[in-house]
Amino acid sequence: MPDAEDLAARIAALEAELAEIRLPRFTTDDAHRLGEILVGRARERGLPIAVDVTRGTQVVFHVAMEGATADNDDWIRRKTAAVQRFGEASLLVGLRARLRGRPIEDEGWFDETRYAAHGGCVPVVVQGVGMVATATVSGLAQEDDHALVVDALRTLAAEMAAEG
Repeated sequence: MPDAEDLAARIAALEAELAEIRLPRFTTDDAHRLGEILVGRARERGLPIAVDVTRGTQVVFHVAMEGATADNDDWIRRKTAAVQRFGEASLLVGLRARLRGRPIEDEGWFDETRYAAHGGCVPVVVQGVGMVATATVSGLAQEDDHALVVDALRTLAAEMAAEG
């Protein structure tokens, strides 16, 4: 397990990374585009993942790639619930608890059947509005799930910026 200094540095880096990704809007079409970007990356790399984009409580995009299982859908549901409850990336939820000295799963109130504090679900944030959706990947190591979502959000933000 990383020491407190390493955890604090990782948390700060994640916070900075996520603070850079603010979208000017997030429509249903944008949600579909984000999902398509993620599916495209999965196809290019042969990744056995499930992809989900949810606005509020409505799933607007969900795809299981070859090799993904129903377990991935359950991880998506629980990661999404953690982000909706805490308002930050699921990876951060888990890391912050570890920085405090114990995994969040050890907390008596934390229900692992409802929440997963593992990387792969990232809030979709609109400038001047806040979190409006979640984007989630399941099927890889948690850091890789997280990185894939962040990469796709950066791509979507760049596409929106290029539109003018």
